[in-house]
Amino acid sequence: MSFPWYFLALACLAAYLLGSVPFAVLSSRLFGLADPRTYGSCNPGATNVLRSGNRKAALVTLIGDAGKGAVAVLAARAAGFSEFETGLVALAVFIGHLYPVFLKFKGGKGVATAGGVLLALSCWVGLAVIATWVLVAKISRYSSLAALCAALSAPFWLWLFEDDGASVTVILLAALLIVSHRSNIARLMAGKEGKIGADKVSQ
Repeated sequence: MSFPWYFLALACLAAYLLGSVPFAVLSSRLFGLADPRTYGSCNPGATNVLRSGNRKAALVTLIGDAGKGAVAVLAARAAGFSEFETGLVALAVFIGHLYPVFLKFKGGKGVATAGGVLLALSCWVGLAVIATWVLVAKISRYSSLAALCAALSAPFWLWLFEDDGASVTVILLAALLIVSHRSNIARLMAGKEGKIGADKVSQ
């Protein structure tokens, strides 16, 4: 099915706005917590919300951020978009999370949203990338290092599962994810990066 360019543009705009929904801020308000942009890494994401000590709020954030990525991709496919067009929608929802209009374009790192996008684009690749994150996080206790390793592993999993349809989108997602972690890379190299669960804040 072929769509006019403006239909795809509207779909990408809708995906961007969906990606801009700040579930970290919303879940923190729901559970009566401080704004996640005011403590820890100041990152509006699930890992930073976990620093509040409220696992339920962190879980809601994780599900929300991953869910919006998956919903955008699944909706694009249900509408009949091509793989290329679906890839553009996937990138739009991811960029929405990184640079959300609702938070003055200062968003999260995109790990959960990327996970949701990958699961919807290619289930096996998504599961493999998520498994990579979990393994590295469990061994190192560094969420950022786990995210970087997961992003770097994505092209390998694509090759292993021979899923060429999503290759360009997945590689671009991985590249954007690495760029969003540039400050974490500097802290890791300086030995100043905080470990998971090591720097909880009082509410």
